[in-house]
Amino acid sequence: MTALRMVYLALAIWGAVHPMYWFVTYMRETGTGLSGLIDAWYVNASTTGLTWDLTIAAIALTVWVVAETVQRKAWVNLVAVPATFCIGVSCGLPLYLFLRSR
Repeated sequence: MTALRMVYLALAIWGAVHPMYWFVTYMRETGTGLSGLIDAWYVNASTTGLTWDLTIAAIALTVWVVAETVQRKAWVNLVAVPATFCIGVSCGLPLYLFLRSR
C-alpha cells in the first residue's frame, strides 16, 4: 500500500471517529437523541449555513462517485455514498479516494 493510500485511509478513519465522538457527546449531554442533533443544525444562521454547505458538498461527492463508478465499473466504490450521508463528507471523501487509488 502506498503512502498516499495510507493517508487516505487514516483520514477516512479519522473522519468517521472524530465527528461521531462529538455527535454522541452532544446527544448524551442533551438527552435529545438524533432529532435533537438535527434540530441543533438549524439553531442559527451560522449552523444552518454550515449544514447546507456540507449537504451540497455531499451531493456533489455523490454525483462524482456514482459517475466514476459507472464509468470504471468499480462497484465497491459505491460504499462511499452511504459513508458520506451516514457519517459525513469527512469520511466519505477520503474513503472514496482510498478506494479509487487501488
